[in-house]
Amino acid sequence: MYQQIQKERCEILAEYVIERGCTVRAVARVFSVSKSTVHKDITTRLMTVNPDLYDRVKRVLDLNKSERHLRGGEATRIKYLKKRSGQAV
Repeated sequence: MYQQIQKERCEILAEYVIERGCTVRAVARVFSVSKSTVHKDITTRLMTVNPDLYDRVKRVLDLNKSERHLRGGEATRIKYLKKRSGQAV
């Protein structure tokens, strides 16, 4: 029974990532599970559950990984802009 729930959760999380192109952190927040759980589900467990879905998710995760330095830089830029203007960070 528990394995069936895991399989369903893997596929639900994967579909969400594919539809929205969001990060593991964002998915974890929406589904109220840990980042570790999301990552394990969509990288390890999904490979055995649904290989086709895994390939599609892998493309999104690879894209997110290649863009993460840009998102981090933008977040830092915004942080210091707010700090300079006297707003709370």
